[in-house]
Amino acid sequence: MPEPLTARQQQVLDFIHAHHRQHGVSPSLREIQAHFGLASPFGIQRHVNALTEKGALRRLDGKARGLLPQSHPRRGALADIPLFGTIPAGYGVETQVTEPESHISLDTASLGVRPTTKLFALKVRGESMIDAGILDGDTVFLTPRDPRPADIVAALIDGESTLKRYLVQRGRPFLRAENPRYPDLLPANELVIQGVMVGLLRSVGS
Repeated sequence: MPEPLTARQQQVLDFIHAHHRQHGVSPSLREIQAHFGLASPFGIQRHVNALTEKGALRRLDGKARGLLPQSHPRRGALADIPLFGTIPAGYGVETQVTEPESHISLDTASLGVRPTTKLFALKVRGESMIDAGILDGDTVFLTPRDPRPADIVAALIDGESTLKRYLVQRGRPFLRAENPRYPDLLPANELVIQGVMVGLLRSVGS
């Protein structure tokens, strides 16, 4: 039975998958380092070595882009996922979007979800989630389900929409940014989770 991945190893593997889907090649170690905002490549090298040892990655010697996800390509169902405009990754704003502005065709296997999973997409605006590898202009894919602590969610907090990490402390849920410049958000009256993030598509140029 394959050894389970840590949360960070899964994030690194997900980024390699997403980069390969978008650009047709795997990212270099330097690009992975830049994506996660790390000052040194050694941490990424450690994660890549662990992923290789666990059988999740294969390396082609002598190639800067020689990281191959072992499960790539994996075919699933091609779904037309509705894109409901933008979501702030910053301070919340009032929003009343009810109809999709377009659709994105995507292989559901690339998100690691079942073909029957209900999905929707939102375009990210802002920088409050950069330490989670979510940049301004990215597209996040979400599914409407109950969140678990540490999930990244699209939420309505007191009527304002935002993308944040969902946490619970002493039985009280709240939202946290992945950028120290932004404060925690505690609902005064209402916190409604619209969806839990299951994948991301990097914007070209981000």
